[in-house]
Amino acid sequence: MVEQDIETKSNSPAGDADSQGKGGESTKTAIYETVVIVIQAVLIALVFRALLFHPFSIPSGSMMPTLLVGDYLFVSKFSYGYGRYSFIGDWSFIDGRIWSGEPERGDIAVFRPPHDPKTDFIKRVIGLPGDQIRMINGVLHINGQPVPREPAGEFSGRDQDGSAIIGQQYRETLDNGVSYITLDIRQNSQGDNTGLFVVPPDHYFMMGDNRDNSSDSRFSVKYVPEENLIGKAEVTFFSVEEGARAWEFWKWPWTLRFSRFFTGL
Repeated sequence: MVEQDIETKSNSPAGDADSQGKGGESTKTAIYETVVIVIQAVLIALVFRALLFHPFSIPSGSMMPTLLVGDYLFVSKFSYGYGRYSFIGDWSFIDGRIWSGEPERGDIAVFRPPHDPKTDFIKRVIGLPGDQIRMINGVLHINGQPVPREPAGEFSGRDQDGSAIIGQQYRETLDNGVSYITLDIRQNSQGDNTGLFVVPPDHYFMMGDNRDNSSDSRFSVKYVPEENLIGKAEVTFFSVEEGARAWEFWKWPWTLRFSRFFTGL
């Protein structure tokens, strides 16, 4: 007679309790790890935005045709160092700039104008400290010399309220080789002929590429102090048609301007 060993499995309540306990601990561990990852991602994003690159959207047509309403940019904060407007909140206790870098003529810069320190502006750096700036019959003059410009075709587009814009384009080339397109919508407009501006020390003279529709240093913006600079516009990373909203993903791809994605400035 052959004996057969019979293997039995435990079905005791204690065994069930052990399994449930281990499962509960695993769930808690998974939740904890998820929370940690989310917190880390948020902190990285905040550091990225605060110290490195600030995302910026174009709300108006003052920089047409270089920048269009609906463009989204990355602005490098480290290019000009850090000042009182580099971070969220009131950092007015910062005197001057930390790790300061000087803008170059032709840079596209984001800054806070002295007359409206709560609003971000974006314009092109035209005048450096000590420069003499003047507009004569629509031609930019720097230190007594006219900036060379040549016709660059006609521009057709729309501004932030949907109004049609048609105008003559000109390519300006600065003495340091920076070249860009400006827009001239009206002949003999208010900003086409100005008095002489002499840029004070530690200040900059800003102008929009849309010369007939830009609130800049020719008007209320005046001279921009170095401490009011936020950063240098580096690249357009995203763009939607005028009137469209970036978060309306159900309208993609029809509202996207793919040709403007990841274009350097």
